[in-house]
Amino acid sequence: MSKVWINGEIVDKDQAVISVYDKGVLYGDGCFEGIRAYNGRLFKIKSHLKRLYESASSIHLEPPCSIDEFEQAIRDTLAASGLTNAYIRPVFTRGPGTLGLNPFLCKKPTAFAIVDTIQIYPPELYASGMPVIIAALARIPIQCLDPAVKSCNYMNNILAKIEAVNAGVLEAIMLNTEGYVSECTGDNIFAIKDGRIFTPHTEAGILHGITRRFVMEQLAPALGHTVEERMFKTEELLSADEVFLTGTAAEVIGVNRINDTVIGSGIVGPITASIATEFRKIVSDNAPED
Repeated sequence: MSKVWINGEIVDKDQAVISVYDKGVLYGDGCFEGIRAYNGRLFKIKSHLKRLYESASSIHLEPPCSIDEFEQAIRDTLAASGLTNAYIRPVFTRGPGTLGLNPFLCKKPTAFAIVDTIQIYPPELYASGMPVIIAALARIPIQCLDPAVKSCNYMNNILAKIEAVNAGVLEAIMLNTEGYVSECTGDNIFAIKDGRIFTPHTEAGILHGITRRFVMEQLAPALGHTVEERMFKTEELLSADEVFLTGTAAEVIGVNRINDTVIGSGIVGPITASIATEFRKIVSDNAPED
């Protein structure tokens, strides 16, 4: 069953509450991560928590516990839940304060970690591929909000997700303000042309996802591929032989159509399938925690 660690205590989800005066509620003032547990092992937990604490530092938020203490709290909460395959959402918010914007009037941050299950895409789409759209809404420029900060304010992503849902699909690709492919509302994106894998450069305004990095640095090389990071626009994406998405919740999933354009043969391509299969094998057998 789902459990929540909140400010030092493990409780059931209906007992996990925070103040309506919390800046995370009022302004989305906080940061978060998403972590998967596979057979009791926490996939890349150390990388996720390192990024979480870096995000907190970037927004001048001092976590109320050390990184090691928070990791242990997550492990304890996973054990209390009885789940071996789970989704964990660790969050820091600025904490309760006044109704104004000044974050330094908040005396103590709020920290919590949710342990639950998640399935954002239907299982059949992993076999057939999923259709997506290109959102009309642009990604927030790096100069306005560094995407390296996994902020609790996800309104930019949510509005693009609404475009996807209204179009009858589950995900939307976002372009930056210069028209370059950036990332999806909750996933990173890769494309393959003539056997070569490429993905948007971080300068396109993307979060350098943990699963993205795992694919680039470990999975693809293990299968004999290299991944090129570079800037590219919609036309190149639409002419790709294969397209796939990565993310903690999404894992690795192929794309079969973008807007009205069928990608490749309209099914999950062989390179995408091999990467997805290798991902599932590794995390099922012995998910790396570092």
